[in-house]
Amino acid sequence: MPKISSLFVTRLYRASLSELGNAPDSKVLENSCLAIAEGDVAGQQWCDDNNFPGYTSYASLDDLAWRFPIFDDLIKLLDKHVAAFVEDLQFNLNDKKVKLDSIWINILPEGGIHTSHLHPHSVISGTTYVAVPKMANSIKFEDPRHSMMMAAPTRKTDAREEMRNFIYVEPEVGDVLLWESWLRHEVPMNMSEEDRISISFNYGWE
Repeated sequence: MPKISSLFVTRLYRASLSELGNAPDSKVLENSCLAIAEGDVAGQQWCDDNNFPGYTSYASLDDLAWRFPIFDDLIKLLDKHVAAFVEDLQFNLNDKKVKLDSIWINILPEGGIHTSHLHPHSVISGTTYVAVPKMANSIKFEDPRHSMMMAAPTRKTDAREEMRNFIYVEPEVGDVLLWESWLRHEVPMNMSEEDRISISFNYGWE
């Protein structure tokens, strides 16, 4: 019988924050994100200057844990989830650590979209979800081999998940998703009248 194996697997970690400890109250976290966004004049200006939909603190704030203790609690919990994912990935860290190097707030309004991108200079990237309206509840991951599929046919619409060119994941409030930072992803358009609020982060190897 022929033997067919799966090679070079791309891993995606998904869990509820509360699986590894006491998760921050989602409503308190949401209110904290909104309060920071309202007061972050530099972040608002950056979003305007760069035609960025909604709000992100990515280019303006690097001290969320100092501003609101709830972010410090969140980071301690994220550290546990990332440690579990790093173990699954079987990295040889050579006495170094995978540590948080950036964390930021995203508020995506109706019609907002985050186009396809990856996170260079990081090892693990991820997002935890604070407010997820029904019409804004997916993140799209792209097969990293696309640039090498010059003559490949498209996949069947009912292809097995691991064989698809794009994967849509629908997280819920309180979920955390983790992936290796080279994995290209995007956030499809928010079709809801409500804001989609998330907190994204990168971990580096140092």
